Amino acid sequence: MHICFITSEYPKANFPHGGVGTFIKTIAQKLIDNGHQVSIVGINYENKLEITEENNVKIYRLKPNYIKGLTWYFHTNLINKQIKNIHQINPIDVVESTELGLAFIKKLPSIKYLIRLNGGHHFFAESENRGVNWWKAYQEKKSFRNADYIIGVSQYVVNHTSKFINFDSKKRGVIFNPANLKNFYEADSNKIIDGRIFFAGTLCEKKGIRQLIMAMPLIKKEIPQAHLVIAGRDWFYPKTKKSYTPYLKSFIDESVKDSIVFLGNVDNREIPIEIEKAQVCCYPSHMEAMPLAWIEVMSMGKAFVASNLGPGSEVVNHEENGLLCNPLDIEDVAHQVVRLLKEKEFSRKLAKNARQSVLEKFDVDKIVQQNITLYQSLIYSK
Repeated sequence: MHICFITSEYPKANFPHGGVGTFIKTIAQKLIDNGHQVSIVGINYENKLEITEENNVKIYRLKPNYIKGLTWYFHTNLINKQIKNIHQINPIDVVESTELGLAFIKKLPSIKYLIRLNGGHHFFAESENRGVNWWKAYQEKKSFRNADYIIGVSQYVVNHTSKFINFDSKKRGVIFNPANLKNFYEADSNKIIDGRIFFAGTLCEKKGIRQLIMAMPLIKKEIPQAHLVIAGRDWFYPKTKKSYTPYLKSFIDESVKDSIVFLGNVDNREIPIEIEKAQVCCYPSHMEAMPLAWIEVMSMGKAFVASNLGPGSEVVNHEENGLLCNPLDIEDVAHQVVRLLKEKEFSRKLAKNARQSVLEKFDVDKIVQQNITLYQSLIYSK
């Protein structure tokens, strides 16, 4: 098979990327290892055309063309032209994208078009209590109409997106994001720093970092040595372009300002080192589709506090392989973190179960076989 992913998030050295980029890189390499072909088509971070190959994955980073009001038009044309050229030389079987990616794609005969739901515009607009942007909403609905099939990375994202867009006839189930057990290895407990709480993620409201910071005085009252280490890139308000970080720091209580460290953007390859040093990891997101970062923590066998919102219960079984908190309740966030800091034997039990659950449910080799089966079923369906 030849699978083509439309994404501008494929990891590139010295440039930030999110969970979607990490997922595609992982699954792409595994598809190559299983004898299939993979192409990546997207817009470059830099003002140039780059065509490269990494471990037999062919990556087409197209030169951007930023013209106010027409950027979408020129970028779509570039992507359409590149996919057509690739298909003429080496026929593509499946083109895959996230929610908005197929809006203006010119479909080619014999190719199947798939959307993998990772949380689109409608999905996150509601969770962030902001209005739906008519242009993005239009693109998302048009993209769904263009798709032949749609799958989700969690049952929650499928159900929640269905509230806004009807795609029942195109549903093809759920395939979880895989764990990268090579990079996120079993942690050495001897490297734990007592009282360390670790958070990784974009510094924005929906990740729950503000509530975690506000919980720190309560945590430190119970655990004097408690301290919070934060890794993640800044987020900027779409209209004003103002940084979220100064706003976030305004919530740091004077009593804990020396107990909170901001590392800034940390390369994904360095995140396991920071996770390994933590006594507890806490990622209290307000909304996720299927958080790869949670799976990474659990892969390493770490004591973990996650959110009970969104797909939380699809990943974490409360008091079995981690703890769930109400991320909007500062006292509950503090309570669950303190439990893991205080009850070390209980924490070790949950951490051990966390890794075992990942091996059973999120192992990359199992997940890639599910994806291969899916792609084959799409290719041979009428």
